[in-house]
Amino acid sequence: MKKLLIILIVPLLVFSACSQPQAQPQTRIVTDVWGREVTIPIEVETIIAIGSGAPRIAAYLDVMHMLVGAEAYLTESINVLRDYNPVHHARLLTLPVVGAGGGSGNNNGFPEEIIMLAPDIIIAGFDRDAAEELQAQTGIPVISVRHTTGLANDSFRHAVEVFAEAVGVQERAEAVLSFIDAAKEDLHNRTYGIKHSSAYAGAVTWNGRRGFAGTYSNFGIFQAINAVNVAQVPHIDGFYEASFESIVLWNPCVIFLDPGNMDLVNSEFATNPGFFNSLQAVRDGRVYTMPSFNHAGTNITYALINAYFAGTVLFPGQFSDIDITKKAEEILVFFLGECTFDVMRENGLYFGQIEIGE
Repeated sequence: MKKLLIILIVPLLVFSACSQPQAQPQTRIVTDVWGREVTIPIEVETIIAIGSGAPRIAAYLDVMHMLVGAEAYLTESINVLRDYNPVHHARLLTLPVVGAGGGSGNNNGFPEEIIMLAPDIIIAGFDRDAAEELQAQTGIPVISVRHTTGLANDSFRHAVEVFAEAVGVQERAEAVLSFIDAAKEDLHNRTYGIKHSSAYAGAVTWNGRRGFAGTYSNFGIFQAINAVNVAQVPHIDGFYEASFESIVLWNPCVIFLDPGNMDLVNSEFATNPGFFNSLQAVRDGRVYTMPSFNHAGTNITYALINAYFAGTVLFPGQFSDIDITKKAEEILVFFLGECTFDVMRENGLYFGQIEIGE
């Protein structure tokens, strides 16, 4: 009986040893901008960044080498409207296409292509439901970094912090946000309490090209330099179309226009020269460029350069030490690793004085 008992127990011990639970891969939880708790690997090595602002933040955080896919907007031509594109254009063209791109916030990813590439995570500039949908379609964690446009507002800061936590580059994120804070403090300190000319920003690019009446209320660039924005309207936040009648009443001393939309403005001038010639800024020759800085999110680089350039125009004494070419180089090299100022200028994003109707 004792022998039999021993024989029965031994297989039981062997079975118990073999049935020990296997070690599970280690994971962690990242909370995205919508408060979604997303489980991701401890170590993230490959990513897909799609949707409004996501590839741009990847460039600012210097993690473009982690990308295994790119958006469909890419063509053989450099797209200077996205500040990171001239620097990373050649490599992005070699990557498989994983999404349509754009700033809508909708799910424009290509699930089948993404599944084939099997990135560790997807970082998307998507709305909450769109992020959930793409995650369900692919089985791959989707972290949303969607943020509002503007000159590095709290929404952008949060997105940068979430992205950095997901890929493990918090130190670089801190450096990026500190650079922005220092620039904004410098702009504010130079201009606070200083009298200056009133200003209007027109022909802005917002979900497409706009004519002279396209403008901004609560305009981040003017706010950064404490400028008097004649188009400031209490109940409007961001882009809107002003009426020509209102602009005549405002009669700004200085006008800034997107050079990429000057064909639209010049066409309006040909139709209604009396309106333009009635404006003091036009009569005085105080019309300057303000290159487009919003394209599927805000190019923080271009926005900061615009703020410094507008400062040299509206506050010449306070910005007498600023050479806009050198300041642009400082900003572009910090964020992107290269100075693309010449590429900007060659593709129509230049800084200087312009004449309406030329």
